[in-house]
Amino acid sequence: MASPSLTFPSLQLQFPTHTKSSKPSKHKLIVRPIFASVSEKPSVPVSQSQAEKSSSGPEPRNTSQPCSGPTCHPALSSPPTPKSSFYWMERVFLYSLTFPKLKKKDVFTGTFMPSTEFTGGFRVLSYLDPSEPDHTKLKRLLFFLLQSSRDRIIPEFHSCFSELSETLESELAAKGKASFADPNDQASFNFLARALYGTKPADTKLGTDGPGLITTWVVFQLSPILTLGLPKFIEEPLIHTFPLPAFLAKSSYQKLYDFFYDASTHVLDEGEKMGISREEACHNLLFATCFNSFGGMKIIFPTILKWVGRGGVKLHTQLAQEIRSVVKSNGGKVTMASMEQMPLMKSTVYEAFRIEPPVALQYGKAKQDLVIESHDSVFEVKEGEMLFGYQPFATKDPKIFERSEEFVPDRFVGEGEKLLKHVLWSNGPETENPTLGNKQCAGKDFVVLAARLFVVELFLRYDSFDIEVGTSLLGSAINLTSLKRASF
Repeated sequence: MASPSLTFPSLQLQFPTHTKSSKPSKHKLIVRPIFASVSEKPSVPVSQSQAEKSSSGPEPRNTSQPCSGPTCHPALSSPPTPKSSFYWMERVFLYSLTFPKLKKKDVFTGTFMPSTEFTGGFRVLSYLDPSEPDHTKLKRLLFFLLQSSRDRIIPEFHSCFSELSETLESELAAKGKASFADPNDQASFNFLARALYGTKPADTKLGTDGPGLITTWVVFQLSPILTLGLPKFIEEPLIHTFPLPAFLAKSSYQKLYDFFYDASTHVLDEGEKMGISREEACHNLLFATCFNSFGGMKIIFPTILKWVGRGGVKLHTQLAQEIRSVVKSNGGKVTMASMEQMPLMKSTVYEAFRIEPPVALQYGKAKQDLVIESHDSVFEVKEGEMLFGYQPFATKDPKIFERSEEFVPDRFVGEGEKLLKHVLWSNGPETENPTLGNKQCAGKDFVVLAARLFVVELFLRYDSFDIEVGTSLLGSAINLTSLKRASF
């Protein structure tokens, strides 16, 4: 649903080298300048040395409001942004414990915000701060959407996963391997349309075009901040110099809009009762479904396949035994209650969210002067300054997670559940819930549920599987090389 920020796994982030110390570091924070398309205070560009001198962080000092937790990392290169005449200084931190202290207005995609022409002229929920009146109404509408679809989620996921599996099995039989990407995109979009709106895309004018139309729409609006892997002398002038005009994606977007307008009548009716026009409601439903939810599944399902696949037959057997035993004892049905009785499955899903968060990047502006303290350093942030958070700095912090760089499926079993407060993909700790007054992902529990269902359905159908792992613009590219059907 309304994800808190956007993830770009393909970005080439530069990480500094750190040394362990039991005392606060004496270094100053080095702030790198970046160019952006918007700025509240235009300023004259200065030299790199002047920027570092004038914007260095304070010497570490004692504070009465410690913010202990994951490490703050200075000198991290920011994602690419289009150049303009405005000069922006961005402080780069991991800010997991400062979520409530950050303003989230128009920072969903960082210092660059796509034109609202890509969303019907409306600033959709992802770009709104909780202090804005429309935020409450629109988030309440998404809560209504989720609540009204609760009885369709599990059966529709089963149907769509079965179709996905049959497609993969046919391709595997014909070619010796099966690409997961396109079949997953189609299954994910079908699931969202059928579960959330009760409509099968194949029975409408949209047919099977949904995933392709979404890709076109997203690429055009985010081109200035995407890294496509092209040579820099081609990529920089082609897509990073100026935003691509919205009319280039208008046809694709209109087809999606027409589908959601027809499919979401009951939700649009509810929106009108809340004081939201049908047009604004539809644009927000489209964004939440296609950009946030579909985009998330496009990332997290391959991530789960990659890490569970690498776990090997032992892990696969343990998951299959646990899942099938619980389902059998519950009359052969998969329910939310029965999945709560699968500790290894739940932990495996959380571990995938931890080691490779589907939302890796977060942005926000300080609402007031802040002091951020890591394990070994303290930094001051001034009101209005932009913070850039890179989630894996926290979720793979070795001072919190043992074997932090390893995928440990049972990490969150038993006493390990206490570590869930450090799983932060949803713009807040996994142990907290989205509310009308915060920016935690409205669909946080829905996304986790879908991830759980993915693992459950996988091991109800298969004993084990083998994979090849490559890279793509959105994380992992998975080829399945074998699927061993359930034998017990």
